[in-house]
Amino acid sequence: MAAARAPYMEWAKKRAAAKIDLAASDLSPCSLDDLPGAREAVDIAGQPDGHPPLLEAIAARYGVTPDRVATAGGCSGANFLACAAVLETGDDVLVERPGYDPLAAAARMLGGRVRFFERRFEEGYAIDPEGVSAALTPATRLIVVSNPHNPTGVLASEESLQALARLAEKAGALVLVDEVYQDTVLRGRQPPAATRSPVFLSTNSLTKAYGLSPLRCGWVLGSPELIERIRRARDVVDNYGPVPSDRLAAVAFANLDRLGQRARAIIEPNSRMVTEFFAGRPDLESVPSRSTLAFPRLAGRSDAGPFVERLFGADGVAVAPGSFFDAPAHFRIAFGGGTEKLRAGLEAIGRCLGVSP
Repeated sequence: MAAARAPYMEWAKKRAAAKIDLAASDLSPCSLDDLPGAREAVDIAGQPDGHPPLLEAIAARYGVTPDRVATAGGCSGANFLACAAVLETGDDVLVERPGYDPLAAAARMLGGRVRFFERRFEEGYAIDPEGVSAALTPATRLIVVSNPHNPTGVLASEESLQALARLAEKAGALVLVDEVYQDTVLRGRQPPAATRSPVFLSTNSLTKAYGLSPLRCGWVLGSPELIERIRRARDVVDNYGPVPSDRLAAVAFANLDRLGQRARAIIEPNSRMVTEFFAGRPDLESVPSRSTLAFPRLAGRSDAGPFVERLFGADGVAVAPGSFFDAPAHFRIAFGGGTEKLRAGLEAIGRCLGVSP
């Protein structure tokens, strides 16, 4: 079997440091002062199937019982464990495109045969149930989507999620929904897909919306039967999570309203700024984002790569090349960081767009 790779993650970890980083997709990181009780919470004793107060806090957040929650090392770890629990070598896995490449890479690493369905710019990157249906095969075991969509920030409609559930039920498949950006949605936030139907698995973390990436607190929601399989898959991967991080994550859940207010104070002005910027740029084409991501494309060009390189070389501003998401005419902007740096970065993008290619 060929070694599994996620080119975007390789680039994200090895790229040169940026003066202004609009490629990193986390919210501005928290300090211990943002999390009351954090210093007092650290201990090294814990339980092998997850820190019970953390499991209970996640379950209470979503109105489910703790047997419907499995913890993991971030949302990426949750996605991997979910795939490991349900896939066998030779299963078909249907993944959205453009998409976040570690989702496909996890399926490949576990022996899945990855196929794609398209989410199209011309359709506002909506999930097209007919396109999904046409791409299904008798061997399809798992359908994988993100909601909000990474890289565009588009929120799936209720109707499309219901249609996915019906398709999966008919095909005998499951649907993995990466919801790591869901809590960055300020209006119209949706409940986890896993609370809608037993065919759904929802993954999430404290990373993108709360500035707590270093805790690596991720989780999966699903039926008790699937969660038990995911916990047993974790026995093979890393046994159980780092207890100090799990204890701090439980403190974070106790302070989630406070952290949510901090997030809103960052996201609201940044979202307005990005929206206004795109409105004044006829040379960029984009769809409205509901998250902290935007995925514009260069009007009339097929490859944004030279622009991305020129932007970094001239101003030290990093954005993520669209080629990592199978959409080379695009680039991804992440705007969960400092507002003034975002302003400077957008100004640099405007200047760079004014330079002839």
